[in-house]
Amino acid sequence: MNILLIGYGKMGQVVKKVARQRNHNIAFIIDNEKDWQELGDIQIDVAIDFSTPFIVVDNIVECFNRHIPIVVGTTGWYSRLGELKELAEKEERGLFVASNFSIGMFIFNKINEELSKLMNNQPSYDVSIEEIHHIHKLDAPSGTAITLAETIIDNLDRKGKWVLDSEKEEANSININSQRIGEVPGTHTITYSSEVDDIIITHQAHNRIGWALGSILAAEFMKEKKGFYNMKDLIK
Repeated sequence: MNILLIGYGKMGQVVKKVARQRNHNIAFIIDNEKDWQELGDIQIDVAIDFSTPFIVVDNIVECFNRHIPIVVGTTGWYSRLGELKELAEKEERGLFVASNFSIGMFIFNKINEELSKLMNNQPSYDVSIEEIHHIHKLDAPSGTAITLAETIIDNLDRKGKWVLDSEKEEANSININSQRIGEVPGTHTITYSSEVDDIIITHQAHNRIGWALGSILAAEFMKEKKGFYNMKDLIK
């Protein structure tokens, strides 16, 4: 495939490497607004975006206008997700969005889902989430932490919302603690705590390769597709 790579930071560089390992061509790289003007008529099969929360929506719309399916790994813009999903379906454009492309994280969230269901009958346990990322990450909490929290909310009846770094305990909320430390790729920990014991599950990324590979798999999946998709569609 001919891939348009949007965003050429540390993540974009790993995506480029993994794409070549899977015999794909990085046809063009967009790393600033002027690059769009130089794209011209280059044949593109699919775009992969790991840019920033501030420009990602513009990138998605630009790809829609050019009829290019786009895979988005950038987080921190999900307040606009509903309208972009609706636009993709209405105008028959291809949009794949995931807060985390790691297959391991997908499995971790399935464990999270089952554990939260079990906890419906265990009211003595309260749940919290901690996420740790590198100091360059712009959004907090991470998109992955929000996804994990939303999975719990969907399955644990006594939880109705998540809050960020709250010192005030609320019975119906899930506290997400966000830390930015060094060059940590990404660690997410879910803790169920009671007076008797703690139940702790953790997903720890060692590097960016898992996310890059997942985004390439999503790009392969999205070639010539229209409409909105996510990791559940890919894993199926």
